[in-house]
Amino acid sequence: MEIGLITPPVGLNLYVIKGISPDITLPEILRGSLPFMLCMVLAIIILCIFPQIATWLPNYLLGS
Repeated sequence: MEIGLITPPVGLNLYVIKGISPDITLPEILRGSLPFMLCMVLAIIILCIFPQIATWLPNYLLGS
């Protein structure tokens, strides 16, 4: 869900940062957020390949 907040065309968080720091351009803000977006995409890919990672803790706590 956070990926939608940091990527255009919506990019709500980009506009919040732009409002806080008007001297920084939007492309600079987008370049700064790119590593975070790539980490989130990588995490999604890993969870799609190995869904046991996401279900391990609930299974462990609930004993199923």
